Amino acid sequence: MYTFSPDRRQFAKAALAGSALPFAMSSSQANAKVKADTTPLRLGFIGLGMMGRGHLGSFLGMNDVHVVGISEVVKERIDSAMEMVAGRNKDRKDAPACKAHVDYRELLDRKDIDAVVIATPDHWHALNAINAARAGKHIYCEKPLTRTVGEGRRLVTEVAKANVTFQTGSQQRSEFDGRFRMAAEIVRNGRLGKIHTVRIGVGVPAIACNLAAEEVPAGTDWDKWMGPSPKRAFNHELCPLGIHRHFPAWRSYREYAGGGLADMGAHHFDIAQWALEMDASGPVKIEPPAKENLGLKYTYANGVVMFHGGPSGCTFEGSEGTLYVDRGVIKASKEEVLKEPFTDKDKRVYFATNHRRNWIECIRNQKPTICPAEVGHRSATICHLGNIGYWTRRNLVWDPVKERFANDDEANGWLDHEDREPYRLG
Repeated sequence: MYTFSPDRRQFAKAALAGSALPFAMSSSQANAKVKADTTPLRLGFIGLGMMGRGHLGSFLGMNDVHVVGISEVVKERIDSAMEMVAGRNKDRKDAPACKAHVDYRELLDRKDIDAVVIATPDHWHALNAINAARAGKHIYCEKPLTRTVGEGRRLVTEVAKANVTFQTGSQQRSEFDGRFRMAAEIVRNGRLGKIHTVRIGVGVPAIACNLAAEEVPAGTDWDKWMGPSPKRAFNHELCPLGIHRHFPAWRSYREYAGGGLADMGAHHFDIAQWALEMDASGPVKIEPPAKENLGLKYTYANGVVMFHGGPSGCTFEGSEGTLYVDRGVIKASKEEVLKEPFTDKDKRVYFATNHRRNWIECIRNQKPTICPAEVGHRSATICHLGNIGYWTRRNLVWDPVKERFANDDEANGWLDHEDREPYRLG
């Protein structure tokens, strides 16, 4: 197995070559609020947990943005975020004041906010993003994009209607020294021959939440944390106390997310879809194992099969070799697969090296981002289909155009849900 070590000079050359390439997806975007000059974009943040604080720190480091609003349901996180913003703004005399909100709708109502970064738990993504689109805000939304297929389709429709610039937080397409981009181009250009199998090593499906009831801590608006999800008692494993330095367990429970299958699956299935040129489609059959929570099989119309299970990351198996890629490594069974340079005649994918900057630049130049809403929805759908396969434990036939299962009312019942009042969309 040959391992590739990225040479940054190669990426610089690729960037220059890629700048003349057409974008992978067409767009007729003419955003409602476009700042084509260097006037700082005014950002609002919805959700300031682990990912939200990471995003906040990154955007605060950019000279062409101002953070003017934050929304969070835990007081300690509001205070911490406001301190971060104040620390940055003390050296920026032109920085406008930042205001805090518990209810994110107050932030969206503000006319002085151009764009929002959404890093709430998954069960809030669709509601946050749809209302942001309706308010005319450009949107960066964390992955998995939604909790159900139905949510995803509604989100895509609203974003298109609003004509705002949307980025899904699937940053493996942009970052990690270009390993995933290189893997996608190797697969698309047939360097592994005809792909027959893909293996995706990620966690297990979501389960029902059965955590014990605890007292709601002071300073936490628990009802707003639950939002559209079913009403239940507080538990700190869902909403950690104060400032936390870990990823909370809400990811494991289907009331809020899609389990480990969707959490990292939204990254690695996303790369598989990208490499297989299936960004606007998906598989046609889902076949779960009888009992285990690994081994579910997806089959595409072209005969390619993809398995949930294997080494962490993505493994592509073709008629002429194999390729393994993860965040820290890319390996091929044949040395020349990684060494041979790409030419102008080869298929190239969208080139970006910083996911957040890609979003900012696309707001300004009205180009599509590297991971727009439709792509984020389709990648999340793979995860939803896997969960439904494990929950029903039977073979399913999927129509990626109609986004329905054939002749299976129970399986179709998992495709959407009814939000809890008063958090339903108007």
